[in-house]
Amino acid sequence: MSKADLIFIENCKDILQNGVWDTALDVRPRWEDGTPAHTVKKFGIVNRYDLQKEFPILTLRRTAFKSCIDELLWIWQKKSNNIRDLHSHIWDSWADESGSIGKAYGYQLGVKHQYKEGMFDQVDRVLYALKHDPASRRILTNIFNFEDLHEMNLYPCAYSMTFNVSGDTLNGILNQRSQDMLTANNWNVVQYSILLIMMAQVSGLKAGELVHVIADAHIYDRHVPIVEEIIAREPLSAPTLWVDPAVGDFYDFTVDSFKLAGYEFHPLDKKIPVAI
Repeated sequence: MSKADLIFIENCKDILQNGVWDTALDVRPRWEDGTPAHTVKKFGIVNRYDLQKEFPILTLRRTAFKSCIDELLWIWQKKSNNIRDLHSHIWDSWADESGSIGKAYGYQLGVKHQYKEGMFDQVDRVLYALKHDPASRRILTNIFNFEDLHEMNLYPCAYSMTFNVSGDTLNGILNQRSQDMLTANNWNVVQYSILLIMMAQVSGLKAGELVHVIADAHIYDRHVPIVEEIIAREPLSAPTLWVDPAVGDFYDFTVDSFKLAGYEFHPLDKKIPVAI
């Protein structure tokens, strides 16, 4: 039985039973028909995923594994902010006519900064520190850059990743200001689990625990019936993740460097509306 499913069920039940609705407030997101997209939310959810025990992908419904990794590589490897470098359409609603999402996500990771050891962008700085200063408590990234917020088509949701080496094990904390639980929760968990595994492998470490901190964990009003249907299902067994052991450079990973064996999931025949 997948532990990721059990965590998701517990989170969603808590939100639906004990959450706070924002129906009395003027909200930014809108449905495609222009109706305000209201939510019920819980503040400050913290989840822990032990990557040594299982890979945390949902079986309650399918998570698009390859597309998750493609977007992760778009941000962390290509350090791109243009949807033309992406092989899915998930960012289309936030892109301008040139395909840019502004100075967001990959753009922020790719900006170089001066450190004592030289000029690095945020990704390369993490890779350098993991190899040369693993005892450091300063190995982190942050893409919520206030100076550039006005030039971002969407403020970063998952905005900070902190890496910590304990012995031969790499752990990480993902900080997220906002989480659409139905459409994006497991998507982000899968992505940042893969990122932790990538960083660990090229640094000669084992991937340990991913801690996911969500400030505003919410379910949209039109998602409630779908969530209720999903969390009533019986979780299946977690699949086994295979990672190409020959990859020793972070920038050599591709989507095909990762495979899931035995991934079974419950079908979902409903289209999930997305609030913009």
